[in-house]
Amino acid sequence: MSANLPLFSVLLGGDYAGKSSAISRLAGGPEPVRVVSVDDRFLTERHALIGRLRREVVKDVAAPDGAYSPDFMASMLQTAVVHLRDQLLTAARTADGRPLLVDSYYYKILAKCRLAGVRENPMYDWWRSFPQPRHVVYLRVAPQEAWRRSRRGRGLNSLEHYGERPDRMSFERYQTDLEKLMWDEIRDLPVTVLEQQGSPGRTADAVREVVCHDGV
Repeated sequence: MSANLPLFSVLLGGDYAGKSSAISRLAGGPEPVRVVSVDDRFLTERHALIGRLRREVVKDVAAPDGAYSPDFMASMLQTAVVHLRDQLLTAARTADGRPLLVDSYYYKILAKCRLAGVRENPMYDWWRSFPQPRHVVYLRVAPQEAWRRSRRGRGLNSLEHYGERPDRMSFERYQTDLEKLMWDEIRDLPVTVLEQQGSPGRTADAVREVVCHDGV
């Protein structure tokens, strides 16, 4: 890793693994963690475009009606990937001593693009050339629990299941394939797997223990 880039960790996991709840708690507390994410709550007003683009991609571009090609969808999702990379570069200039945690980085988006039918291409190679984390924290949750958290499919979008209409089988098959592809991307990195915790607070505490006491 280049000397002018910060050391950072990545928080990764399947859909409804609890990442959003964890990073919200990690941003506060007695040992605050600096979070880089494309979730709306972590986007500044000047970067609100990223959130709007992400929502429109999920709602319209990724819809299973064939109006847009998988390649077009990937091109739109690339805005989020590049934004995360840019925020890492910004963090190098404004380091404040807090551990730096990136939400999913490019790993999850790349995996979802592959599941949507986007084959290996130079765009992926570019993403893979981005700085790699010191550590990946992987949240693993039981498929039945993830399904429950999705309100049994009512909260799902088209990039979280197979087919036009979600059911438990299409959701669990998608999540199994998503996990495999994400592991393809991180297999050569140090990874700590955190199994399902009893509450969002305990999940956040477990992640904080890793990222705050790993020398990051």
